[in-house]
Amino acid sequence: MTDTLILDPLVPLAVIAVVGAVMALGLGFAVWRRLAGWWLRGLAGLALLAALANPALQQEDREPLSDIVMLVVDESASQRIGGRPAQAAAAIANIQSEIARRPGTELRIVTLGDGEGDTGTALMTALTAALAEEPQGRIAGIILLTDGRLHDIALSPALPAPLHTLLTGQPDDWDRRLVVANAPAFAILGEQVNLTLRIEDQGRAPAADTVPLSIAIDGEAPFTLPVPIGRDIDLPITLPHGGMNVLQFTIPEAAGELTDRNNAAVVQINGVRDRLRVLLVSGEPHPGERTWRNLLKSDASVDLVHFTILRPPEKQDGVPVNELSLIAFPTRELFLEKINDFDLIIFDRYRRRGILPGAYLENIRNYVEQGGAVLISSGPEYGGAESIYRSPLGAILPGAPTARVFEEGFTPQITDIGQRHPVTEGLEAFSPDGDGPGWGRWFRLIDVLVQQDATTVMSGIDNRPLLILNRVGEGRVALMASDQSWLWDRGYEGGGPQLELLRRLAHWMMKEPQLEEEALWVAPTGQTMRITRRTLDQEADDVTVTHPDGTETVLSLQEVSPGQFETLWDAPEIGLYRLTDGIESSVIALGTAAPREFEQTIASGDLLAPLVDSTGGGILPVAAGDIDIRTVRAGRPATGRGWIGITPRGAYRTADISIKPILPAWTFLLLAALLIIGAWLREGRR
Repeated sequence: MTDTLILDPLVPLAVIAVVGAVMALGLGFAVWRRLAGWWLRGLAGLALLAALANPALQQEDREPLSDIVMLVVDESASQRIGGRPAQAAAAIANIQSEIARRPGTELRIVTLGDGEGDTGTALMTALTAALAEEPQGRIAGIILLTDGRLHDIALSPALPAPLHTLLTGQPDDWDRRLVVANAPAFAILGEQVNLTLRIEDQGRAPAADTVPLSIAIDGEAPFTLPVPIGRDIDLPITLPHGGMNVLQFTIPEAAGELTDRNNAAVVQINGVRDRLRVLLVSGEPHPGERTWRNLLKSDASVDLVHFTILRPPEKQDGVPVNELSLIAFPTRELFLEKINDFDLIIFDRYRRRGILPGAYLENIRNYVEQGGAVLISSGPEYGGAESIYRSPLGAILPGAPTARVFEEGFTPQITDIGQRHPVTEGLEAFSPDGDGPGWGRWFRLIDVLVQQDATTVMSGIDNRPLLILNRVGEGRVALMASDQSWLWDRGYEGGGPQLELLRRLAHWMMKEPQLEEEALWVAPTGQTMRITRRTLDQEADDVTVTHPDGTETVLSLQEVSPGQFETLWDAPEIGLYRLTDGIESSVIALGTAAPREFEQTIASGDLLAPLVDSTGGGILPVAAGDIDIRTVRAGRPATGRGWIGITPRGAYRTADISIKPILPAWTFLLLAALLIIGAWLREGRR
């Protein structure tokens, strides 16, 4: 219980002030007249003022409140490596036992996990939120149990008590990490790009000069090369295909290393073509020739070389050879020396007339086997004696002519397997009435026998092959068993999706990943993966996802369209994920392969030292053993060898307040009257 003297005036303070001023004037007059009882009159005035002021005694019934010690435990990813979880558990038990021995002291434990995305350890943010929930007048001490690797030190709050840090980790900890210092987001196919890598050792690392670096592209078998430690490495890379290329770099985990979570890096580079180089060889003028030319010339990204045979060698019209063209067409340069510069070669109604020797056609076959692409748009000549099939190219063409040519109307149809093939899947949506194929008819079909390993994706009369695709060596070939696709371009009977079909066909032949028949890819949106498996089979196998920590999750896919199976999956953490269904595989990095938590893994109190010093606290390693908690006065150093201090706050809660006057008002009035009478008597005696 606490007593306090207060004033409980009977009248407003302004009235008391006026009365006091009048009394002061009267007292001054008495002193001036040298009245013998002036001091008695002064005491009487004070008694009257005291009666008006009514002094009282305030009594408070106080209940003492306990002090609060706050313990913030860092449970982020970097705190879950090595022996740090066991260290943290032991330190928590130590602090709990120390606080339990101190009467009137409570312990508040706040835990901090991984934040959303790759934000790192938000230790100060967690501390600010925890302090906001407690009365500042009761905080006697703050303890951080962490490795000191936080990423929001600039957000540190005002601290009402000493701040201490208990640092996890061991003095001989060391770690090795792989850093991608520079990597482009885009690169032009066929051109070399440089990536800058660096391998860093942290802590008390053993002496080493080089380490093997494994490089894998799109999950394929990796190749390994030795690289130095502690130096920037310029690594030249040429992308193998268009679209997204996933490059995975890995170094092996060394004995005694803290973690291997930062031993891998994934770089995703989008491969783009500078220009699409197309060689169009037209065997003779016909209505579809201009359609092919206009279609290819309309795309600004296409470099077109058009070779047209206007006058066959057997035609004898008396025109001198030197007047047939302004310049000699560079056939040797195109078909022998620079053929590998082309991404696609199209033969449009070409027939053998001796213009392109067999050696040239043999070179084209080699070009396909080594990764090139050839598209045959055939007319009646394909079934004749001059057919290009009866040349060295015949060994790679997907359809052999039977010499039959059908001259009747038909609507091109998509085959069952074509419904699942990326070149023709969903083409019905491009029909004029939207319920297709409601396309215009064609009026010529060349009968062919399909090679055993080829795929027929479109058919014509009596389900005879119309569009046939095949892979030859490293390259691809396609055969269109009709020369009348131009009718769709002209809008005959509503036309058809010629532009979309040829665009997909060209991209498939140039091995764009999105048009592969068998593919597994992942499209991330934040932490959610859209896993897509494209296949020509009726069903898709389960996909096994390997997490960054090595655990696995098996996912089932559902068919969303013919030949395409998908599922959505929320990944539990950022990092590098590997996916496979036993046939196809893929890798994807959510955030970064080595998250921000693992950029620096060696425990250090350097970041927290200025903040800790400003409060008089200390930084102690957990590895040194248990600590003592002592009581210190505010403003005194709160740390020493093996101990930390807290400052008791003496907080209390007022349970009851009572106010009692010191004396009744009439007592002061009686005293004033007696003093006045005494002054009168003294003055009268004089």
